[in-house]
Amino acid sequence: MPIRLGPFELIIVLVIVVIIFGVGRLPEIGGAVGKAISEFRDAADSPGEKETTSEAAEATEEETTSA
Repeated sequence: MPIRLGPFELIIVLVIVVIIFGVGRLPEIGGAVGKAISEFRDAADSPGEKETTSEAAEATEEETTSA
């Protein structure tokens, strides 16, 4: 059963968001959500190209011990 949001429901959601976060923080929240979506898409498109954090930590640790 898909969730269908009409214009009235979207207005209610927007009003609740404005009440909770305030008008001043909306651009900050929108930017953070956009950045998160962009990073998710990049990671989903190329899952094997980027190192995981544990691999990066091991590489950094090896560099510091060998120097």
